[in-house]
Amino acid sequence: MRLTIALALCLATPAMGEDLRFHATPTESCLAESADQARECIGRAATACMGQPGGDTTIGMGFCLDAELGFWDDKLNAAYQRLRADMTAQDKARTDPAILLADSLRDMQRAWIGYRDARCGFETAQWHGGTGASPAFLGCALQVTAEQTLYLQSLLQDQR
Repeated sequence: MRLTIALALCLATPAMGEDLRFHATPTESCLAESADQARECIGRAATACMGQPGGDTTIGMGFCLDAELGFWDDKLNAAYQRLRADMTAQDKARTDPAILLADSLRDMQRAWIGYRDARCGFETAQWHGGTGASPAFLGCALQVTAEQTLYLQSLLQDQR
Protein backbone atom coordinates (compact mmCIF):
# COMPACT_ATOMS: atom_id res chain seq x y z
CA MET A 1 0.00 0.00 0.00
CA ARG A 2 2.90 2.38 0.77
CA LEU A 3 4.20 1.99 -2.76
CA THR A 4 0.77 2.72 -4.25
CA ILE A 5 0.38 5.93 -2.28
CA ALA A 6 3.92 7.05 -2.98
CA LEU A 7 3.50 6.35 -6.70
CA ALA A 8 0.25 8.30 -6.78
CA LEU A 9 1.97 11.23 -5.09
CA CYS A 10 4.82 11.17 -7.58
CA LEU A 11 2.54 11.00 -10.59
CA ALA A 12 0.32 13.80 -9.30
CA THR A 13 2.94 16.53 -9.47
CA PRO A 14 6.42 15.50 -10.49
CA ALA A 15 7.70 19.07 -10.20
CA MET A 16 6.84 19.16 -6.48
CA GLY A 17 9.31 16.41 -5.69
CA GLU A 18 11.96 18.27 -7.64
CA ASP A 19 11.47 21.44 -5.59
CA LEU A 20 11.50 19.78 -2.19
CA ARG A 21 14.68 18.27 -0.80
CA PHE A 22 14.76 15.61 1.87
CA HIS A 23 17.75 15.27 4.14
CA ALA A 24 17.84 12.67 6.90
CA THR A 25 20.28 14.80 8.91
CA PRO A 26 17.76 16.12 11.48
CA THR A 27 16.74 12.58 12.42
CA GLU A 28 20.28 11.18 12.23
CA SER A 29 21.69 14.00 14.38
CA CYS A 30 18.96 13.53 16.96
CA LEU A 31 19.64 9.78 17.11
CA ALA A 32 23.38 10.38 17.52
CA GLU A 33 22.86 12.95 20.28
CA SER A 34 20.18 11.21 22.32
CA ALA A 35 20.09 7.48 21.71
CA ASP A 36 18.21 7.00 24.98
CA GLN A 37 15.47 9.32 23.72
CA ALA A 38 15.37 7.89 20.18
CA ARG A 39 11.57 7.96 19.94
CA GLU A 40 11.71 11.74 20.09
CA CYS A 41 13.78 11.71 16.89
CA ILE A 42 11.04 10.10 14.80
CA GLY A 43 9.73 12.52 12.20
CA ARG A 44 12.41 15.20 12.63
CA ALA A 45 13.63 14.99 9.04
CA ALA A 46 10.09 14.92 7.62
CA THR A 47 9.16 17.95 9.71
CA ALA A 48 12.22 19.85 8.47
CA CYS A 49 11.34 18.86 4.90
CA MET A 50 7.76 20.06 5.33
CA GLY A 51 9.12 23.42 6.52
CA GLN A 52 10.35 24.16 3.00
CA PRO A 53 8.20 26.10 0.54
CA GLY A 54 5.61 23.65 -0.77
CA GLY A 55 6.23 21.21 2.06
CA ASP A 56 2.95 22.12 3.72
CA THR A 57 0.82 20.97 0.79
CA THR A 58 -0.72 17.51 0.69
CA ILE A 59 1.74 16.46 -2.01
CA GLY A 60 4.65 18.04 -0.15
CA MET A 61 3.73 16.36 3.11
CA GLY A 62 3.42 13.04 1.31
CA PHE A 63 6.84 13.46 -0.27
CA CYS A 64 8.52 14.34 3.03
CA LEU A 65 6.79 11.66 5.08
CA ASP A 66 7.49 8.99 2.47
CA ALA A 67 11.15 10.00 2.32
CA GLU A 68 11.63 9.59 6.08
CA LEU A 69 9.59 6.40 6.00
CA GLY A 70 12.13 5.08 3.47
CA PHE A 71 14.95 6.08 5.83
CA TRP A 72 13.42 4.08 8.70
CA ASP A 73 12.41 1.18 6.44
CA ASP A 74 16.04 0.78 5.33
CA LYS A 75 17.16 0.77 8.97
CA LEU A 76 14.43 -1.72 9.89
CA ASN A 77 15.44 -4.12 7.11
CA ALA A 78 19.12 -3.91 8.09
CA ALA A 79 18.35 -4.55 11.77
CA TYR A 80 16.02 -7.43 10.90
CA GLN A 81 18.60 -9.09 8.64
CA ARG A 82 21.37 -8.80 11.26
CA LEU A 83 19.08 -10.07 14.00
CA ARG A 84 17.84 -12.96 11.87
CA ALA A 85 21.41 -13.99 11.05
CA ASP A 86 22.38 -13.82 14.74
CA MET A 87 19.36 -15.87 15.76
CA THR A 88 19.92 -18.43 13.02
CA ALA A 89 23.45 -18.91 14.34
CA GLN A 90 22.12 -19.25 17.89
CA ASP A 91 19.55 -21.80 16.73
CA LYS A 92 22.26 -23.90 15.06
CA ALA A 93 24.36 -23.86 18.22
CA ARG A 94 21.54 -25.05 20.48
CA THR A 95 21.27 -28.71 21.38
CA ASP A 96 17.49 -28.59 21.90
CA PRO A 97 15.98 -26.35 19.22
CA ALA A 98 12.37 -26.81 20.35
CA ILE A 99 11.73 -23.14 19.67
CA LEU A 100 13.71 -21.61 16.83
CA LEU A 101 14.48 -17.97 17.52
CA ALA A 102 14.91 -17.07 13.85
CA ASP A 103 11.50 -18.53 12.99
CA SER A 104 9.90 -16.78 15.93
CA LEU A 105 11.45 -13.47 14.83
CA ARG A 106 10.15 -14.02 11.29
CA ASP A 107 6.65 -14.78 12.59
CA MET A 108 6.70 -11.70 14.81
CA GLN A 109 7.78 -9.50 11.93
CA ARG A 110 5.08 -10.89 9.65
CA ALA A 111 2.46 -10.23 12.32
CA TRP A 112 3.86 -6.71 12.81
CA ILE A 113 3.43 -6.00 9.09
CA GLY A 114 -0.24 -6.95 9.37
CA TYR A 115 -0.59 -4.75 12.46
CA ARG A 116 1.12 -1.81 10.70
CA ASP A 117 -1.15 -2.12 7.68
CA ALA A 118 -4.31 -2.41 9.80
CA ARG A 119 -3.37 0.46 12.11
CA CYS A 120 -2.43 2.77 9.28
CA GLY A 121 -5.48 1.69 7.29
CA PHE A 122 -7.57 2.79 10.26
CA GLU A 123 -5.75 6.14 10.36
CA THR A 124 -6.45 6.58 6.65
CA ALA A 125 -10.11 5.58 6.96
CA GLN A 126 -10.71 8.47 9.33
CA TRP A 127 -10.12 10.83 6.41
CA HIS A 128 -13.07 9.31 4.48
CA GLY A 129 -11.17 9.48 1.20
CA GLY A 130 -10.15 13.11 1.69
CA THR A 131 -6.84 14.61 0.68
CA GLY A 132 -5.37 14.07 4.13
CA ALA A 133 -5.61 10.29 3.74
CA SER A 134 -2.23 9.87 2.05
CA PRO A 135 -0.26 11.94 4.58
CA ALA A 136 -2.19 10.22 7.40
CA PHE A 137 -1.18 6.79 6.11
CA LEU A 138 2.43 7.81 5.54
CA GLY A 139 2.70 9.54 8.91
CA CYS A 140 1.35 6.46 10.64
CA ALA A 141 3.60 4.11 8.67
CA LEU A 142 6.59 6.32 9.46
CA GLN A 143 5.84 6.30 13.19
CA VAL A 144 5.10 2.58 13.44
CA THR A 145 8.07 1.59 11.26
CA ALA A 146 10.45 3.77 13.27
CA GLU A 147 9.16 2.27 16.52
CA GLN A 148 9.65 -1.27 15.19
CA THR A 149 13.13 -0.34 13.98
CA LEU A 150 14.08 0.93 17.43
CA TYR A 151 12.71 -2.27 18.96
CA LEU A 152 14.74 -4.50 16.64
CA GLN A 153 17.83 -2.39 17.23
CA SER A 154 17.35 -2.77 20.99
CA LEU A 155 17.26 -6.54 20.54
CA LEU A 156 20.55 -6.35 18.68
CA GLN A 157 22.05 -4.27 21.51
CA ASP A 158 20.84 -6.78 24.09
CA GLN A 159 22.66 -9.59 22.27
CA ARG A 160 26.00 -7.86 22.54
